[in-house]
Amino acid sequence: MNDISEEQILLGIYMVCEKIMLPSAVFRGHENEKTNVLTLLKRTIEFGESNSALIIGPRGSGKTTLVRHALRELRQAPSFDAQALVVRLDGRVHTDDHLALKQITRQLGLEAAVGDKVFRSFAENLTFLLECLKSGGRDTSKCVLFILEEFDLFCGHHNQTLLYNLFDVAQSAQAPVCVLGLTVRLDVVELLEKRVKSRFSHRQVFVLPPADKRAGLASRLGLLGDLLALPDDDGGVRLFDPVFLHCWNGSARQLAGDPEVRRVCKALCDVDESEAAFRTFLTQVVSKLSPQHPFLQASDFTEVYELISRDPLVNLLTGLSLVEICLVISMYHHTDIYDGEPLNFEMVLHRYMKFVSQNPSAEMAQRPVLLKAFEHLQKLEVVVPLVSGGREVLKEFQLHRFLATPDQVKRAVKMMDARLPTDVQQWALSSNH
Repeated sequence: MNDISEEQILLGIYMVCEKIMLPSAVFRGHENEKTNVLTLLKRTIEFGESNSALIIGPRGSGKTTLVRHALRELRQAPSFDAQALVVRLDGRVHTDDHLALKQITRQLGLEAAVGDKVFRSFAENLTFLLECLKSGGRDTSKCVLFILEEFDLFCGHHNQTLLYNLFDVAQSAQAPVCVLGLTVRLDVVELLEKRVKSRFSHRQVFVLPPADKRAGLASRLGLLGDLLALPDDDGGVRLFDPVFLHCWNGSARQLAGDPEVRRVCKALCDVDESEAAFRTFLTQVVSKLSPQHPFLQASDFTEVYELISRDPLVNLLTGLSLVEICLVISMYHHTDIYDGEPLNFEMVLHRYMKFVSQNPSAEMAQRPVLLKAFEHLQKLEVVVPLVSGGREVLKEFQLHRFLATPDQVKRAVKMMDARLPTDVQQWALSSNH
Protein backbone atom coordinates (compact mmCIF):
# COMPACT_ATOMS: atom_id res chain seq x y z
CA MET A 1 0.00 0.00 0.00
CA ASN A 2 3.01 2.30 0.19
CA ASP A 3 2.75 3.06 -3.54
CA ILE A 4 -0.86 4.32 -3.26
CA SER A 5 -0.92 8.08 -3.54
CA GLU A 6 -2.34 10.34 -0.86
CA GLU A 7 -4.70 11.78 -3.50
CA GLN A 8 -6.30 8.34 -4.01
CA ILE A 9 -6.90 7.92 -0.29
CA LEU A 10 -8.34 11.43 0.10
CA LEU A 11 -10.62 10.92 -2.91
CA GLY A 12 -11.88 7.66 -1.40
CA ILE A 13 -12.58 9.37 1.93
CA TYR A 14 -14.35 12.25 0.14
CA MET A 15 -16.60 9.91 -1.88
CA VAL A 16 -17.57 7.86 1.18
CA CYS A 17 -18.34 11.02 3.18
CA GLU A 18 -20.48 12.29 0.30
CA LYS A 19 -22.46 9.03 0.18
CA ILE A 20 -23.06 9.14 3.93
CA MET A 21 -23.94 12.82 4.29
CA LEU A 22 -25.82 13.30 1.00
CA PRO A 23 -28.22 10.37 0.82
CA SER A 24 -29.64 10.18 -2.67
CA ALA A 25 -30.26 7.36 -4.25
CA VAL A 26 -31.60 4.04 -3.22
CA PHE A 27 -34.89 3.81 -1.39
CA ARG A 28 -34.67 0.99 1.19
CA GLY A 29 -37.60 -0.84 2.71
CA HIS A 30 -41.27 0.11 2.90
CA GLU A 31 -41.83 -0.84 -0.75
CA ASN A 32 -45.52 -1.67 -0.17
CA GLU A 33 -46.08 1.68 1.51
CA LYS A 34 -44.34 3.49 -1.33
CA THR A 35 -46.49 1.61 -3.86
CA ASN A 36 -49.64 2.71 -2.01
CA VAL A 37 -48.56 6.37 -2.03
CA LEU A 38 -47.45 6.15 -5.65
CA THR A 39 -50.81 4.67 -6.70
CA LEU A 40 -52.67 7.44 -4.86
CA LEU A 41 -50.64 10.17 -6.56
CA LYS A 42 -50.94 8.53 -10.00
CA ARG A 43 -54.73 8.38 -9.75
CA THR A 44 -54.80 12.11 -9.06
CA ILE A 45 -52.40 12.97 -11.90
CA GLU A 46 -53.64 10.55 -14.56
CA PHE A 47 -57.37 10.37 -13.81
CA GLY A 48 -58.06 13.64 -11.97
CA GLU A 49 -59.18 11.69 -8.91
CA SER A 50 -58.90 13.69 -5.69
CA ASN A 51 -57.47 11.89 -2.67
CA SER A 52 -56.22 12.45 0.87
CA ALA A 53 -54.09 10.29 3.14
CA LEU A 54 -51.90 10.42 6.23
CA ILE A 55 -48.41 8.91 6.38
CA ILE A 56 -47.65 8.04 10.00
CA GLY A 57 -44.40 6.84 11.55
CA PRO A 58 -41.69 7.65 14.10
CA ARG A 59 -39.31 10.52 13.47
CA GLY A 60 -36.56 9.42 11.11
CA SER A 61 -38.47 6.38 9.86
CA GLY A 62 -38.41 7.56 6.24
CA LYS A 63 -41.79 9.25 5.65
CA THR A 64 -40.35 12.23 3.78
CA THR A 65 -37.92 10.01 1.89
CA LEU A 66 -40.80 7.78 0.81
CA VAL A 67 -42.77 10.73 -0.61
CA ARG A 68 -39.64 12.19 -2.21
CA HIS A 69 -38.88 8.95 -4.03
CA ALA A 70 -42.48 8.51 -5.12
CA LEU A 71 -42.45 12.02 -6.63
CA ARG A 72 -39.07 11.37 -8.24
CA GLU A 73 -40.49 8.30 -9.94
CA LEU A 74 -43.51 10.27 -11.18
CA ARG A 75 -41.31 13.07 -12.51
CA GLN A 76 -39.67 10.65 -14.89
CA ALA A 77 -42.80 10.93 -17.03
CA PRO A 78 -42.34 13.79 -19.57
CA SER A 79 -45.91 14.97 -18.99
CA PHE A 80 -45.57 15.40 -15.22
CA ASP A 81 -44.81 19.14 -15.23
CA ALA A 82 -47.70 19.81 -17.60
CA GLN A 83 -50.14 17.79 -15.49
CA ALA A 84 -49.20 18.44 -11.86
CA LEU A 85 -47.84 20.95 -9.36
CA VAL A 86 -46.40 20.11 -5.95
CA VAL A 87 -46.99 22.35 -2.93
CA ARG A 88 -44.97 21.65 0.21
CA LEU A 89 -46.01 23.07 3.57
CA ASP A 90 -44.43 22.51 6.99
CA GLY A 91 -46.29 22.94 10.25
CA ARG A 92 -43.12 24.18 11.96
CA VAL A 93 -42.78 27.03 9.45
CA HIS A 94 -46.32 27.85 8.35
CA THR A 95 -47.71 28.46 11.80
CA ASP A 96 -51.02 29.99 10.73
CA ASP A 97 -53.35 29.78 7.73
CA HIS A 98 -52.32 33.20 6.41
CA LEU A 99 -48.69 32.12 6.09
CA ALA A 100 -49.74 28.81 4.56
CA LEU A 101 -51.94 30.53 1.96
CA LYS A 102 -49.14 32.93 1.00
CA GLN A 103 -46.83 29.96 0.51
CA ILE A 104 -49.43 28.09 -1.59
CA THR A 105 -49.83 31.17 -3.82
CA ARG A 106 -46.06 31.49 -4.20
CA GLN A 107 -45.45 27.81 -4.98
CA LEU A 108 -48.28 27.80 -7.53
CA GLY A 109 -46.75 30.88 -9.15
CA LEU A 110 -50.00 32.86 -8.91
CA GLU A 111 -48.87 36.03 -7.12
CA ALA A 112 -49.60 38.10 -10.25
CA ALA A 113 -53.06 36.55 -10.68
CA VAL A 114 -54.00 37.34 -7.07
CA GLY A 115 -52.60 40.88 -7.25
CA ASP A 116 -54.62 43.25 -5.07
CA LYS A 117 -57.77 41.12 -5.02
CA VAL A 118 -59.64 41.04 -1.73
CA PHE A 119 -61.28 37.73 -0.74
CA ARG A 120 -64.06 37.34 1.76
CA SER A 121 -62.80 34.02 3.11
CA PHE A 122 -59.97 31.51 3.03
CA ALA A 123 -62.16 29.15 0.99
CA GLU A 124 -62.80 31.80 -1.66
CA ASN A 125 -59.08 32.54 -1.93
CA LEU A 126 -58.15 28.85 -2.26
CA THR A 127 -60.92 28.25 -4.81
CA PHE A 128 -59.65 31.17 -6.89
CA LEU A 129 -56.11 29.73 -6.85
CA LEU A 130 -57.30 26.33 -8.02
CA GLU A 131 -59.52 27.85 -10.70
CA CYS A 132 -56.48 29.67 -12.08
CA LEU A 133 -54.89 26.29 -12.81
CA LYS A 134 -57.72 25.21 -15.12
CA SER A 135 -57.15 25.44 -18.84
CA GLY A 136 -60.43 24.23 -20.25
CA GLY A 137 -62.51 21.46 -18.77
CA ARG A 138 -61.95 19.29 -15.74
CA ASP A 139 -59.82 16.87 -17.72
CA THR A 140 -57.33 19.59 -18.65
CA SER A 141 -56.96 21.10 -15.18
CA LYS A 142 -53.59 20.92 -13.53
CA CYS A 143 -53.75 18.83 -10.39
CA VAL A 144 -52.08 19.96 -7.16
CA LEU A 145 -50.25 17.60 -4.80
CA PHE A 146 -50.20 19.07 -1.28
CA ILE A 147 -47.46 17.64 1.00
CA LEU A 148 -48.00 18.71 4.62
CA GLU A 149 -44.98 17.98 6.84
CA GLU A 150 -45.66 17.91 10.61
CA PHE A 151 -49.35 17.56 9.81
CA ASP A 152 -50.36 17.47 13.48
CA LEU A 153 -49.20 21.08 13.93
CA PHE A 154 -51.73 22.24 11.30
CA CYS A 155 -54.43 20.82 13.57
CA GLY A 156 -53.64 23.63 16.00
CA HIS A 157 -54.55 26.37 13.52
CA HIS A 158 -57.64 28.45 14.27
CA ASN A 159 -60.75 26.44 13.34
CA GLN A 160 -58.50 24.14 11.25
CA THR A 161 -59.55 26.27 8.27
CA LEU A 162 -56.69 25.18 6.00
CA LEU A 163 -57.31 21.47 6.58
CA TYR A 164 -61.06 21.86 6.26
CA ASN A 165 -60.79 23.55 2.87
CA LEU A 166 -58.14 21.21 1.49
CA PHE A 167 -60.10 18.11 2.49
CA ASP A 168 -63.34 19.72 1.30
CA VAL A 169 -61.84 20.34 -2.16
CA ALA A 170 -60.56 16.75 -2.25
CA GLN A 171 -63.90 15.28 -1.22
CA SER A 172 -66.12 17.41 -3.46
CA ALA A 173 -63.84 17.04 -6.53
CA GLN A 174 -63.91 20.80 -7.18
CA ALA A 175 -60.40 20.40 -8.58
CA PRO A 176 -58.03 17.42 -8.78
CA VAL A 177 -55.94 17.56 -5.59
CA CYS A 178 -54.14 15.07 -3.42
CA VAL A 179 -53.43 15.93 0.20
CA LEU A 180 -50.69 13.94 1.96
CA GLY A 181 -50.08 14.65 5.63
CA LEU A 182 -46.88 13.40 7.30
CA THR A 183 -46.86 13.03 11.08
CA VAL A 184 -45.34 11.15 14.00
CA ARG A 185 -48.60 11.11 15.98
CA LEU A 186 -50.57 7.88 15.92
CA ASP A 187 -53.62 9.68 17.35
CA VAL A 188 -53.57 12.45 14.75
CA VAL A 189 -57.08 11.69 13.43
CA GLU A 190 -58.44 12.38 16.92
CA LEU A 191 -56.98 15.90 16.69
CA LEU A 192 -59.23 16.73 13.71
CA GLU A 193 -62.44 18.64 14.33
CA LYS A 194 -65.60 16.75 13.50
CA ARG A 195 -66.31 18.73 10.30
CA VAL A 196 -62.71 18.20 9.12
CA LYS A 197 -62.68 14.52 10.02
CA SER A 198 -65.86 13.94 8.02
CA ARG A 199 -64.14 15.23 4.87
CA PHE A 200 -60.94 13.21 5.35
CA SER A 201 -60.73 9.90 3.45
CA HIS A 202 -59.29 8.10 6.52
CA ARG A 203 -56.55 6.51 4.42
CA GLN A 204 -53.50 5.92 6.60
CA VAL A 205 -50.10 4.60 5.56
CA PHE A 206 -47.89 3.45 8.43
CA VAL A 207 -44.09 3.65 8.04
CA LEU A 208 -42.82 1.61 10.98
CA PRO A 209 -39.46 0.02 11.86
CA PRO A 210 -39.21 -3.72 11.08
CA ALA A 211 -40.78 -5.89 13.76
CA ASP A 212 -38.00 -8.45 13.37
CA LYS A 213 -34.92 -6.91 15.04
CA ARG A 214 -32.63 -9.36 13.24
CA ALA A 215 -33.96 -8.21 9.88
CA GLY A 216 -33.41 -4.60 10.96
CA LEU A 217 -29.81 -5.35 11.95
CA ALA A 218 -29.14 -7.22 8.69
CA SER A 219 -30.52 -4.25 6.74
CA ARG A 220 -28.31 -1.86 8.73
CA LEU A 221 -25.18 -3.93 8.10
CA GLY A 222 -26.06 -4.09 4.40
CA LEU A 223 -26.36 -0.30 4.37
CA LEU A 224 -22.99 -0.05 6.11
CA GLY A 225 -21.34 -2.12 3.39
CA ASP A 226 -23.00 -0.07 0.63
CA LEU A 227 -21.99 3.29 2.14
CA LEU A 228 -18.36 2.35 2.73
CA ALA A 229 -17.82 0.72 -0.68
CA LEU A 230 -16.18 2.65 -3.53
CA PRO A 231 -17.34 2.34 -7.19
CA ASP A 232 -15.21 0.63 -9.84
CA ASP A 233 -15.59 3.62 -12.13
CA ASP A 234 -17.52 6.84 -12.67
CA GLY A 235 -19.18 7.02 -16.07
CA GLY A 236 -16.57 4.78 -17.62
CA VAL A 237 -13.66 6.65 -16.03
CA ARG A 238 -11.52 4.58 -13.66
CA LEU A 239 -10.99 6.63 -10.51
CA PHE A 240 -8.96 4.29 -8.32
CA ASP A 241 -5.96 2.04 -8.57
CA PRO A 242 -7.24 -1.59 -8.71
CA VAL A 243 -5.10 -2.67 -5.75
CA PHE A 244 -6.33 0.22 -3.58
CA LEU A 245 -9.94 -0.38 -4.64
CA HIS A 246 -9.68 -4.09 -3.84
CA CYS A 247 -8.19 -3.40 -0.39
CA TRP A 248 -10.69 -0.66 0.44
CA ASN A 249 -13.82 -2.60 -0.56
CA GLY A 250 -12.45 -5.78 1.03
CA SER A 251 -11.99 -3.86 4.27
CA ALA A 252 -15.59 -2.55 4.04
CA ARG A 253 -16.98 -6.09 3.58
CA GLN A 254 -14.88 -7.35 6.47
CA LEU A 255 -16.18 -4.62 8.77
CA ALA A 256 -19.81 -5.50 8.02
CA GLY A 257 -19.11 -9.03 9.26
CA ASP A 258 -16.99 -8.11 12.27
CA PRO A 259 -18.60 -9.19 15.61
CA GLU A 260 -17.62 -5.93 17.35
CA VAL A 261 -19.09 -3.80 14.55
CA ARG A 262 -22.26 -5.93 14.66
CA ARG A 263 -22.47 -5.35 18.43
CA VAL A 264 -22.16 -1.57 17.99
CA CYS A 265 -24.73 -1.51 15.16
CA LYS A 266 -27.18 -3.54 17.26
CA ALA A 267 -26.70 -1.18 20.22
CA LEU A 268 -27.37 1.81 17.93
CA CYS A 269 -30.52 0.17 16.54
CA ASP A 270 -31.79 -0.53 20.07
CA VAL A 271 -31.52 3.19 20.90
CA ASP A 272 -32.58 4.74 17.56
CA GLU A 273 -33.65 2.73 14.52
CA SER A 274 -33.62 5.68 12.11
CA GLU A 275 -31.24 5.69 9.17
CA ALA A 276 -30.49 9.37 9.80
CA ALA A 277 -29.06 8.58 13.25
CA PHE A 278 -26.94 5.77 11.78
CA ARG A 279 -25.56 8.08 9.08
CA THR A 280 -24.69 10.67 11.73
CA PHE A 281 -22.80 8.00 13.66
CA LEU A 282 -20.97 6.86 10.51
CA THR A 283 -19.94 10.43 9.76
CA GLN A 284 -18.07 10.52 13.06
CA VAL A 285 -16.48 7.13 12.40
CA VAL A 286 -15.32 8.10 8.90
CA SER A 287 -13.81 11.33 10.28
CA LYS A 288 -11.06 9.11 11.72
CA LEU A 289 -9.82 8.25 8.23
CA SER A 290 -6.68 9.94 6.94
CA PRO A 291 -3.73 9.16 4.64
CA GLN A 292 -2.02 7.74 7.73
CA HIS A 293 -5.12 5.71 8.68
CA PRO A 294 -6.69 4.83 5.31
CA PHE A 295 -8.87 1.89 6.40
CA LEU A 296 -11.46 1.77 9.15
CA GLN A 297 -11.12 -0.77 11.95
CA ALA A 298 -13.63 -2.20 14.40
CA SER A 299 -11.94 -0.21 17.18
CA ASP A 300 -12.96 3.02 15.39
CA PHE A 301 -16.63 2.04 15.70
CA THR A 302 -16.22 1.09 19.36
CA GLU A 303 -14.39 4.31 20.22
CA VAL A 304 -17.01 6.56 18.61
CA TYR A 305 -19.88 4.58 20.14
CA GLU A 306 -18.37 4.82 23.62
CA LEU A 307 -17.89 8.54 23.11
CA ILE A 308 -21.49 9.27 22.03
CA SER A 309 -23.06 6.92 24.58
CA ARG A 310 -21.08 8.38 27.46
CA ASP A 311 -23.00 10.19 30.20
CA PRO A 312 -22.90 13.93 29.31
CA LEU A 313 -22.33 14.92 32.94
CA VAL A 314 -19.40 12.48 33.19
CA ASN A 315 -18.02 14.05 29.99
CA LEU A 316 -18.36 17.47 31.60
CA LEU A 317 -16.59 16.38 34.80
CA THR A 318 -13.65 14.90 32.89
CA GLY A 319 -12.98 18.34 31.40
CA LEU A 320 -12.61 20.09 34.77
CA SER A 321 -9.38 21.44 36.19
CA LEU A 322 -7.63 19.79 39.17
CA VAL A 323 -9.00 22.40 41.61
CA GLU A 324 -12.55 22.00 40.24
CA ILE A 325 -12.50 18.20 40.39
CA CYS A 326 -11.24 18.42 43.98
CA LEU A 327 -14.24 20.60 44.85
CA VAL A 328 -16.53 18.10 43.10
CA ILE A 329 -15.04 15.27 45.19
CA SER A 330 -15.57 17.39 48.32
CA MET A 331 -19.23 17.90 47.33
CA TYR A 332 -19.65 14.20 46.63
CA HIS A 333 -18.31 13.22 50.06
CA HIS A 334 -20.40 15.89 51.80
CA THR A 335 -23.68 14.80 50.16
CA ASP A 336 -22.79 11.14 50.82
CA ILE A 337 -22.23 11.80 54.54
CA TYR A 338 -25.29 14.02 54.96
CA ASP A 339 -27.59 11.97 52.73
CA GLY A 340 -28.06 14.50 49.92
CA GLU A 341 -28.50 17.58 52.08
CA PRO A 342 -27.76 20.97 50.43
CA LEU A 343 -24.29 22.45 50.75
CA ASN A 344 -22.57 25.82 50.43
CA PHE A 345 -19.08 26.99 49.55
CA GLU A 346 -17.91 27.08 53.19
CA MET A 347 -18.90 23.46 53.72
CA VAL A 348 -17.10 22.39 50.55
CA LEU A 349 -14.03 24.45 51.50
CA HIS A 350 -13.91 22.82 54.93
CA ARG A 351 -13.90 19.32 53.41
CA TYR A 352 -11.28 20.32 50.83
CA MET A 353 -8.97 21.79 53.51
CA LYS A 354 -9.35 18.63 55.58
CA PHE A 355 -8.13 16.58 52.60
CA VAL A 356 -5.15 18.89 52.00
CA SER A 357 -4.16 18.83 55.68
CA GLN A 358 -4.13 15.02 55.66
CA ASN A 359 -2.08 14.79 52.44
CA PRO A 360 1.20 16.73 52.66
CA SER A 361 1.87 16.21 48.94
CA ALA A 362 -1.38 18.01 48.01
CA GLU A 363 -1.01 21.66 47.03
CA MET A 364 -3.42 24.07 48.73
CA ALA A 365 -5.21 26.49 46.38
CA GLN A 366 -5.97 30.01 47.63
CA ARG A 367 -9.48 30.86 48.80
CA PRO A 368 -10.27 33.32 45.93
CA VAL A 369 -9.22 30.65 43.42
CA LEU A 370 -11.45 28.07 45.11
CA LEU A 371 -14.39 30.47 45.20
CA LYS A 372 -13.93 31.22 41.49
CA ALA A 373 -13.83 27.47 40.76
CA PHE A 374 -17.02 26.96 42.80
CA GLU A 375 -18.77 29.71 40.81
CA HIS A 376 -17.65 28.07 37.56
CA LEU A 377 -19.17 24.75 38.70
CA GLN A 378 -22.39 26.66 39.37
CA LYS A 379 -22.35 28.05 35.79
CA LEU A 380 -21.83 24.52 34.47
CA GLU A 381 -24.82 23.43 36.63
CA VAL A 382 -22.83 20.81 38.50
CA VAL A 383 -24.38 22.57 41.51
CA VAL A 384 -27.52 24.70 41.39
CA PRO A 385 -28.49 27.34 43.97
CA LEU A 386 -31.61 26.87 46.05
CA VAL A 387 -34.14 29.69 46.41
CA SER A 388 -33.19 31.74 49.48
CA GLY A 389 -36.72 32.90 50.25
CA GLY A 390 -36.00 36.56 49.51
CA ARG A 391 -33.31 36.91 52.20
CA GLU A 392 -29.94 38.38 51.29
CA VAL A 393 -27.29 35.67 51.75
CA LEU A 394 -23.55 35.99 51.19
CA LYS A 395 -22.53 33.89 48.20
CA GLU A 396 -20.23 31.77 50.36
CA PHE A 397 -23.25 30.70 52.43
CA GLN A 398 -25.82 30.34 49.61
CA LEU A 399 -27.14 26.77 49.72
CA HIS A 400 -26.74 24.61 46.60
CA ARG A 401 -27.85 21.20 45.43
CA PHE A 402 -25.13 18.91 44.07
CA LEU A 403 -26.42 17.23 40.89
CA ALA A 404 -23.81 14.52 40.20
CA THR A 405 -24.24 11.02 41.57
CA PRO A 406 -21.42 9.11 43.34
CA ASP A 407 -21.18 6.78 40.34
CA GLN A 408 -20.75 9.70 37.92
CA VAL A 409 -17.99 11.23 40.04
CA LYS A 410 -16.12 7.92 40.33
CA ARG A 411 -16.39 7.21 36.60
CA ALA A 412 -15.08 10.67 35.78
CA VAL A 413 -12.14 10.25 38.16
CA LYS A 414 -11.27 6.86 36.63
CA MET A 415 -11.31 8.38 33.15
CA MET A 416 -9.03 11.22 34.35
CA ASP A 417 -6.58 8.90 36.13
CA ALA A 418 -3.58 9.93 34.01
CA ARG A 419 -4.17 13.62 34.84
CA LEU A 420 -4.89 13.30 38.56
CA PRO A 421 -2.42 12.86 41.44
CA THR A 422 -2.66 9.47 43.12
CA ASP A 423 -3.85 10.92 46.43
CA VAL A 424 -6.77 12.69 44.68
CA GLN A 425 -7.79 9.44 42.96
CA GLN A 426 -7.64 7.55 46.26
CA TRP A 427 -9.63 10.29 47.99
CA ALA A 428 -12.38 10.13 45.37
CA LEU A 429 -12.67 6.34 45.46
CA SER A 430 -12.32 5.92 49.22
CA SER A 431 -15.17 5.41 51.68
CA ASN A 432 -13.16 7.15 54.42
CA HIS A 433 -14.50 10.68 54.16
